[in-house]
Amino acid sequence: MSRKPKQEGASLFAAAGLAQDAPHPLPDRMRPRSLGEVVGQDHILGPDGALTRMLETRTLGSLVFWGPPGTGKTTVARLLADATELHFEQISAVFSGVADLKKAFDAARARRETGTGTLLFVDEVHRFNRAQQDSFLPVMEDGTVVMVGATTENPSFELNAALLSRARVLVFHSLDANAIEKLFVHAEKIEERKLPLDAEARAVLVRMADGDGRAALTLAEEVWRSARGGEIFDAAQLQTILQRRAPIYDKSADGHYNLISALHKSVRGSDPDAALYYLARMLDAGEDPLFLARRVVRMAVEDIGLADPQALVICNAAKDAFDFLGSPEGELAIAQAVIYLATAPKSNAAYRAFGAAMRTAKEGGSLLPPKHILNSPTKLMKQEGYGDGYAYDHDAPDAFSGQDYFPDALGRQTFYDPPERGFEREIRKRLDYWAKLRRERGNG
Repeated sequence: MSRKPKQEGASLFAAAGLAQDAPHPLPDRMRPRSLGEVVGQDHILGPDGALTRMLETRTLGSLVFWGPPGTGKTTVARLLADATELHFEQISAVFSGVADLKKAFDAARARRETGTGTLLFVDEVHRFNRAQQDSFLPVMEDGTVVMVGATTENPSFELNAALLSRARVLVFHSLDANAIEKLFVHAEKIEERKLPLDAEARAVLVRMADGDGRAALTLAEEVWRSARGGEIFDAAQLQTILQRRAPIYDKSADGHYNLISALHKSVRGSDPDAALYYLARMLDAGEDPLFLARRVVRMAVEDIGLADPQALVICNAAKDAFDFLGSPEGELAIAQAVIYLATAPKSNAAYRAFGAAMRTAKEGGSLLPPKHILNSPTKLMKQEGYGDGYAYDHDAPDAFSGQDYFPDALGRQTFYDPPERGFEREIRKRLDYWAKLRRERGNG
């Protein structure tokens, strides 16, 4: 007599017929069923996208998905497993240890023996320590698993070089307004009702999502729950019922870079009022003040330079003051540094000089400096002329010998060309004077 196979997953909940009626969150109900339904990642999944090309060649190597939450990393990994007929296995670095990894690897080896490959999706992969990350290397190399790691942190800083060398990093972008709007339109079709929002409130809801598709759908669900009858919310009512403010800008996407660019260019343009406005915008939005302090230091060396040598000193002091005072008092030190930079004389001469010198150094190769400025610690080196003819500048008139210090094969170069502004006006006078002496002494 044949035995009836045991049904798996039976429970009182399922037996009562309630499983199919259990409420599923909107993001779960709207999870894409094919890669073509994923929105906002056309650079990866579009006609010329990286994953599209991989799937066309039927060669899928290990990958690292890097991007903010709610951009589809987990969903794309699941759909990749379906598209390549691999078994999908998911672990999280937050909850998994060495024993869990060993169990996953052993199961993948067993599947491989039956002809089934495994796509091992590792969520928050950056949270594994160095030894745990190294444990992936053998199973990635021998093809036991195709590892797809997901991380919100920069892989260059958080993942081992050995792991990165065996995986391709694909960057997932925050969803832009068009992608979020597509999600809302799709949600309205599924729900068979419009979001009860006027045009302005709908735009505010898009901004509230902060580029996170999961958050966008969760917020939409909250709006539907809050609406009564034919009620239509305006922007102010929306922010009241959701108990959150629309962000001034998204710290991880375009708004962040737009405002830091506006701050930098306002300083460069010597407009302290505009610079303070953009500084205040970013601080009000919750930007890390130390990020701003670092950018202010960069402005000092890039746009002020030696036109005002005190600029760098003041900006470093502002960073130290913030470290010492903390927020909000320390933010005033950063504001003071911004005002100083905006009102300082501007020069990018040092910035351009360094860039030109770097290009020449790369192009010139390993040229030997002239022998007269080389040390001669051995008798052989003295015989070869090392140090021969070196003029000690402090023994020369004006403490300036005028000798040439460039490699003979390169010839004299000019990289630094200070403008007639600020302190560099004095530097220009010195350089012109030394050039005159160099010509007079036959080395010009």
